[in-house]
Amino acid sequence: MSGYDKTRLSRVLSHALRHAPQDYGLSLDEEGFVALSLLVEALKRKDPSFATLSEDDVRNLTAHATKKRHEIVGNRIRARYGHSVEGASAGYGLTAPPAFLWHGTSPEAAAAILKDALRPMRRQFVHLSATIDLAMIVGRRKAPSPKIIKVRAGEAHSAGVGFREVGDGVWLSGAIPAGFLSLEAAPGPERQARQ
Repeated sequence: MSGYDKTRLSRVLSHALRHAPQDYGLSLDEEGFVALSLLVEALKRKDPSFATLSEDDVRNLTAHATKKRHEIVGNRIRARYGHSVEGASAGYGLTAPPAFLWHGTSPEAAAAILKDALRPMRRQFVHLSATIDLAMIVGRRKAPSPKIIKVRAGEAHSAGVGFREVGDGVWLSGAIPAGFLSLEAAPGPERQARQ
């Protein structure tokens, strides 16, 4: 990569592809994609520090990222999840989930969720994890001692809640009523030691 701060570039890509494509003069298609060449040109116009950014720089960042937040298919790029932009469905079709999925959150949010429902809030979808360990990692972004909500995803799916698998243990869904949610028991010392 041409000397760009990888974290900063990843954040700018996420902002352009998840939240504010219009701020960059971009329009996402129905699957959330935009031409890679258009994205690179938009970043160059918007931020002089990206004046020498190339498509290869973006390809390298995407290919070597630890967290696969973006994907390139052919000459198009999209954010895989996290959209707040209306209509950017991320192009992942509905699929049957496993029996259980998990959601890591703050203790305060957990109390409200268990009382009412798990909702997308400022995003298009609820973000769920395929394992308790992944949910703990996500939850720690929100609180030092997060609460883990167990989602009876199989039952919710049978009742009409749509689920999408986007890879890397991440699932997306619509709102999930409280009747399908419970508080996961605190992880044991062996799990805490692994994290």
